[in-house]
Amino acid sequence: MSGTPTERIRILVVDDHTLFRRGLTALLSRDPRFEVVGDAADAGEAQRRAQELQPDLILLDNHLPGVNGVDAIPALCEVAPKARILMLTVSEDEQDLAAALRAGAAGYLLKTIEGDALSAAIWRTIGGDSVVATEMTSKLVSAFRDASNSTAVPAAGEPADAPAPNAGLLQSLSAREREILRAIARGASNKEIGRELGIAETTVKIHVQHVLRKLDVSSRVHAAVIASEAGLV
Repeated sequence: MSGTPTERIRILVVDDHTLFRRGLTALLSRDPRFEVVGDAADAGEAQRRAQELQPDLILLDNHLPGVNGVDAIPALCEVAPKARILMLTVSEDEQDLAAALRAGAAGYLLKTIEGDALSAAIWRTIGGDSVVATEMTSKLVSAFRDASNSTAVPAAGEPADAPAPNAGLLQSLSAREREILRAIARGASNKEIGRELGIAETTVKIHVQHVLRKLDVSSRVHAAVIASEAGLV
């Protein structure tokens, strides 16, 4: 599925905790845009259900019995190639984050996320965007820095061999936009950036949109990687 979906988004929920699966299903079912078509408690069951149901999106926990979620991603991509995989986990480990993105996950969220924010993230993911928890952005940059040039960690949803950005793109940013970009690379939210710079959160949002447009990227994650490459952080 690409672009803005016109039908309900069909979701498969994968988590080993029954109560969490039920609660998440109930939460998502309140949104008329979503339809939870199935759930699974482990990687094997998830693979079978994904092949059977061909969902649009798989919400995948990492801490599963047997094969963990990150290691299950390649098999899920194989049996349901059109599905977008969105990690939803308690793990804040940067290696888990990097491994998930390398394996083909479209995003990485933490279970502390609010319901409205999760719904928005799902909608963005289906629309082709990449989403990573704000708290994990700086860790993604760290993982990117630690990787060799040949195995650099891509932004969520980006191909591993994506070319480095043109240095001229950064020159197009104003001084304020460079401040915004540095803050994005540190993992700061719009609210935190606003407090730090003494400007309204709505103004920050506008600056962020300008930064993404000038860098020709669709996500804060990719912008953070560009900032790291350029030595801005």
